[in-house]
Amino acid sequence: MTIKSARLKSNMSAMIWLTTASIFLYSCNNKKEQSENTAPYITKGDTIILQKNTPILSKLVLHKVQEEEYNPNLLTVGTVKAIPNTYAEVASPFAGRILKSYVKLGQKVNSGSPLFSISSRDYLAAQKEYRDAQQEYRQAELNLKRQQDLLHHGVGIRRETEEAATEFQIKKTALDNASGALQIFKNGKNMSPNTPLVVVSPIQGEVVTNNIVMGQYLKEDAPPIAVIAELSKVWIAGQVKEKDIRFLQNLTSVEVNISALPDKKIMGKIYHINEIVNEETRSVEVLVECENDDRLLKPGMFVNVKFINTAEKKIFVPAKAVLQFNDKNYVLVQTSRNQYVKRYVETGITENEKIQVLNGLKPGETIISEGAFYLLDAK
Repeated sequence: MTIKSARLKSNMSAMIWLTTASIFLYSCNNKKEQSENTAPYITKGDTIILQKNTPILSKLVLHKVQEEEYNPNLLTVGTVKAIPNTYAEVASPFAGRILKSYVKLGQKVNSGSPLFSISSRDYLAAQKEYRDAQQEYRQAELNLKRQQDLLHHGVGIRRETEEAATEFQIKKTALDNASGALQIFKNGKNMSPNTPLVVVSPIQGEVVTNNIVMGQYLKEDAPPIAVIAELSKVWIAGQVKEKDIRFLQNLTSVEVNISALPDKKIMGKIYHINEIVNEETRSVEVLVECENDDRLLKPGMFVNVKFINTAEKKIFVPAKAVLQFNDKNYVLVQTSRNQYVKRYVETGITENEKIQVLNGLKPGETIISEGAFYLLDAK
């Protein structure tokens, strides 16, 4: 083979190789272009670009972000309680037998109204002690006046006068002590000898418990046999979780609802928030004071309590708009036509199929509210 022939053959081989390589490269680029043209979207970092005429476009629903009026109401369960200083459990102060009852169940009484009388040896002994102390006090008083008069006229002795004054003070203290035990039960001043003890009501209210039985013998440690309560106002003891205490800062009112009367709403106000958290339930007791003139609220009753807060402007988005990735929440925000970017957000409460967005979105932005799951494979 000549040199010329060899060169010709080498040039032909090179041309064939170049042609083959060009065809291969053109085929790869063509396939890539076809692949990109047929894919529903392409991604660039956190940005998703939808292709024109892709079927996904018709499945997406957009939502314009805006602020809404939101009342951060807090619901809990409460128990009706009588207010302590308007509630009295009455027991007999002495052992003895009941002689008479002056009241009946549901009767209204005033402070000092008689409830029942009781015959008691201990009370009769207390009466005798009081009368003896009274007599000794009068004698000591007369003796002191006599010694002071003698001293004033120059015939008395100062030492005897001082002793009389000391004795007078001792008898006065004894009388005060004896009288104090009886005055508690309003039986000291107008007491006649050997009269039974009349137990009176310590507060104004109505008789809500009456276990007074004629002829019944009561021991010293007998439980209360009458309960007096003023129930025109009551407390609702509600339990608020530790994490929800912040909702109590800007309250406008409290609404109480009874299960038996769902349409009846009773308004109240916070009386006291306990300073101690219950370690077992991680909750705080909140006392709500309510008017109860119609007596619908009964002590011991369970009720629903709604703490109504001041209305605020907050961002809420449809729950379907919020997606998750690695325990983080994000939404797809529209940046231009058919173009969206993944935006991580901080969320709050969920109400009525809407989620509160605390950080990450601004009013006026547009997000995908439905159909975002079609883009979950976008990387």
